[in-house]
Amino acid sequence: MVRLSDRQRFDWLRLARTEGVGPLTFRSLVNRFGGASAALEALPGLSARAKRPLLPPTEREIEAELREAERLGARLLGYGEADYPALLREIDAPPPVIALRGSLACLEKPTIGIVGSRNASALGRKIAGRFAADLAAAGYIIVSGLARGIDAEAHRASLATGTIAVLAGGLDRPYPPEHVDLMEEIVGSGLVISERPFGLAPRGRDFPRRNRVISGLSRGIIVVEAARRSGSLITARFANEQGREVFAVPGSPFDPRAEGPNDLIRDGAMLVGNARDVIAALEPRDGLPSRLPGLFSEPLEDDEGLFEEWAEGADAFGENSHLGFGQAPAPPQDRRAALLGALSASPIEVDALTRQLGLSLADLQGLLFELELEGLLQRHPGNRVSRAFFDQAKTG
Repeated sequence: MVRLSDRQRFDWLRLARTEGVGPLTFRSLVNRFGGASAALEALPGLSARAKRPLLPPTEREIEAELREAERLGARLLGYGEADYPALLREIDAPPPVIALRGSLACLEKPTIGIVGSRNASALGRKIAGRFAADLAAAGYIIVSGLARGIDAEAHRASLATGTIAVLAGGLDRPYPPEHVDLMEEIVGSGLVISERPFGLAPRGRDFPRRNRVISGLSRGIIVVEAARRSGSLITARFANEQGREVFAVPGSPFDPRAEGPNDLIRDGAMLVGNARDVIAALEPRDGLPSRLPGLFSEPLEDDEGLFEEWAEGADAFGENSHLGFGQAPAPPQDRRAALLGALSASPIEVDALTRQLGLSLADLQGLLFELELEGLLQRHPGNRVSRAFFDQAKTG
């Protein structure tokens, strides 16, 4: 487990709050430079190289956020610390830093997510409430997103035993605003979590980020009423990618709010009609090992790290390294052009790229890192990458 000093926590927070540094880039930087402090010092050079601003917040801004956390009684946890949620640690892109208010004891119990339509029917609300209450009575902690409709119903039905709300904005900016009182009730017996800075009002792109945390915190996701194009189905997709169970409550084929769950069932999600169905499906998973038992540590000591491109003697972008198979080194721009030509919108394994391009893993990972900083690369679970075209870059 990582044990962050106050200074390390400060640096982690500052690096995590840098615009353009997402969870995967954060991980790359920490592994490359051996810590957040060194990564922050390297940002100006990386920014100039990538021709993309990577400007961390000022130290005064981070000090203000730490004061706000103290005022609200919140904790800021870095990935890998002892109290960081174990399930969330398993996903491919865990938030480097999360803010929490409430009882951390909720994280010691089994969790299940319940999500669904904001414009839920009365029956949908009743179903969500029944699932939440029965699962809570069976010892499960309910996870949801504090939204109107299904989310709020699931939280309210499980307040007595503790529920976890994941926010899209900062801990001090719940959405919708009318759920401030509900959030405070949750803090009293449960937990509220956000990976976003204090003071940030949620934007459209922040909700998918929140949804991956909802599924990441949960052993499974139950979808109760959801249109075909909805955030609830994004959560279900994340759950499937993260190896979680996906459950769906069927509904009338004439109700657009049932199209999402019905489609999920058709595509292989488990149809559930009550909490017993969910519990029966989850119990065999008890005791299963984590899929990803750890991603990085600070400082980097004997660990070779996830990213083998940072071999000693190779620069950050692979320009001083050589092609594999005894070939003479190609000019950097030629290697870059070849890589861009090999990438498409469909993900491909990094190992396959090394074989196809005849590059060493160290050279390839350096080039991938450069493209990532420029917003031209998208990473996927399973050590896969794809070309991030402009529409993808804007939404990622």
